[in-house]
Amino acid sequence: MKIITSLLLLLTLTNLHTNAQTTAIEKLEKDVPGLMQKADIPGMSIALIQKGKVIWTGAYGVMNADSKMPVTPRTVFEAASLSKCVFAYGVLKLVDKGKIDLDTPLTKYLGNNYNVSDPRINLVTARMVLTHSAGFPNWREFDHSNTLLIHFNPGEKWSYSGEGIVYLSKVVEKITGLSLEDFMQQTVLKPLRMTSSSYTWLSQYDSLKTYRHESFGKVLDREKKIKGGLAAIDEEANAAASLTTNAADYAKFIIAVLNGTGLKKKTWEQMLSPGIRVTAKYPQLAWGLGVGLETMPDGTWFWHWGDNGAGKAFYMASIHTKNAVVYFANSSTGLSIAQPILDDAVGGKHPSLENLGYEAYNSPARLLLKSILQNGAANALAAYRKNRQQDTTKAISEQSINSLGYTLMQINKLDEALQVFKLNTDDFPDSWNAWDSYAEAWMNKGNNEEAVKYYKRSLELNPQNDNGKKMLEKLQAPK
Repeated sequence: MKIITSLLLLLTLTNLHTNAQTTAIEKLEKDVPGLMQKADIPGMSIALIQKGKVIWTGAYGVMNADSKMPVTPRTVFEAASLSKCVFAYGVLKLVDKGKIDLDTPLTKYLGNNYNVSDPRINLVTARMVLTHSAGFPNWREFDHSNTLLIHFNPGEKWSYSGEGIVYLSKVVEKITGLSLEDFMQQTVLKPLRMTSSSYTWLSQYDSLKTYRHESFGKVLDREKKIKGGLAAIDEEANAAASLTTNAADYAKFIIAVLNGTGLKKKTWEQMLSPGIRVTAKYPQLAWGLGVGLETMPDGTWFWHWGDNGAGKAFYMASIHTKNAVVYFANSSTGLSIAQPILDDAVGGKHPSLENLGYEAYNSPARLLLKSILQNGAANALAAYRKNRQQDTTKAISEQSINSLGYTLMQINKLDEALQVFKLNTDDFPDSWNAWDSYAEAWMNKGNNEEAVKYYKRSLELNPQNDNGKKMLEKLQAPK
């Protein structure tokens, strides 16, 4: 009797697990195409992981909206900042070999100050870089001096930085005597059998890599180099941003982290333990060694997002259940569908998305933008004004309206952009930024007289508006 009961329990649990797998796959297969259409995403690569194994992958849409070449399981995408996590894993393998210490200043390995004049560069360690607490900006301003600044005492707080990752990659090259690409291939990509992945351009990418697209599907480019930091000047490989891959390949890395493959237990535990908190607003958010962390009641999740402008990526993985999802999109709107993807794939509440603040595919501002393109600005804005009078919750923020105006300018809809920026100045007459944007639209339209008038209005509200000062000097300069 006990044997029969045990068998029945085993069969029940097996059926529950199978049903959970089937449900997640069915939801994704049903929802992904519709979400892509609504968000104007031409192509996607996605993988679902359950209990530490890939149970489903999907290849959707087209590589190029003009050529209509379909995305296939072999198609590769820009990993963008998901590059950082894989590089961090490689660094931790060096830690396990005793080649680098997490808390030794990196200048001791590099043998110089990395051309940084601030003496605090001698305090920056690998741990600080991997937890984004080194004090660097995300990317340096490319001024005449090309100086990398340190904005706060290293280790003091969290501040996301691609520059830090590039700095650490230069240290790794010095320690190993290998180029970044060779180091990553030997240490991570080949051992994990990520055969489609590379930090540099491979000849196979000529036919396999997607093109990038702007927010309404216009084809942009397929850059072979990623701009940012010294890596863009010195070489193609950029540890912070240049990985090319797809969901099936990247899932191998996520599974390795979930299982602690390739790392000593102590190192693996440090990777997935909070090193520094991200923001007081979301106390659940922290950063481990190279990965974002959500410390939630249902356990800890590790995650990261990727944003190369017109190419986006995202993954979320549960350490407790070993369930995860990863996807890549060849569109600037790729992160607008992250929440429904997570709802279908892994469930749970994820404050990381709210903290990132990307606009949802069905946000009021996005729907207004679509209405403008379909019905004309005058009709769409009149309907918007009427709707928000009837329901104040439908009012769109100043920032979102401003972003909407810039999107219209980017797709050469200047007349529509002018009407949107005018709406913002009507709604927020004391906002210097609203007037600054309105002036810029008039300047792009070629009406310098109106542009000067509204830049002056912006400066009256904010005399410290440096952009307004520069534009006025340019517009009023003797011909």
